[in-house]
Amino acid sequence: MTLRYAKISMVLALATFAFLVTFNNITDYGSNFVFVQHVLSMDTTFPNNSSMYRSISTPALWHAAYWLIIAGEGITFILLLLGGIAMFQAREGSAAEFNSSKKWAIAGCAAGFFVWFFFFMVIGGEWFLMWQSSTWNGQDAAFRFYMTILGVLIFVNQPERELG
Repeated sequence: MTLRYAKISMVLALATFAFLVTFNNITDYGSNFVFVQHVLSMDTTFPNNSSMYRSISTPALWHAAYWLIIAGEGITFILLLLGGIAMFQAREGSAAEFNSSKKWAIAGCAAGFFVWFFFFMVIGGEWFLMWQSSTWNGQDAAFRFYMTILGVLIFVNQPERELG
């Protein structure tokens, strides 16, 4: 049971994190909106770089991108919460039942990985050259987030043994 409770706890901890990130981005919209604005406008990348054609200077698109990120974070929260609840409900079941209960948690981890790896590292970091900015570079934080998610995903995805 210890392993099952550890898996449940870790999934619910990730759900709590995703909830707080979503909540903070909605209730303090302006703080991280400025981050998205600067990353997409590429105004703090290296001067005269030849990739400035990628920059977006349309405020409506900054807001759309930010809401897409917030939606991804919210979906991550919901999936992880559902996963933690399903796993908790199956905690005393057979190995097959507990393994089956992990599907929402796995989906939540995949969603979170997509948000923090694809949105921040691939799109923000490489397409919009966020790595060039000393002020608006969220790659280190995103790395911590998606590596934590991957660690939990690997642990949760380990096959269960029958209780006994």
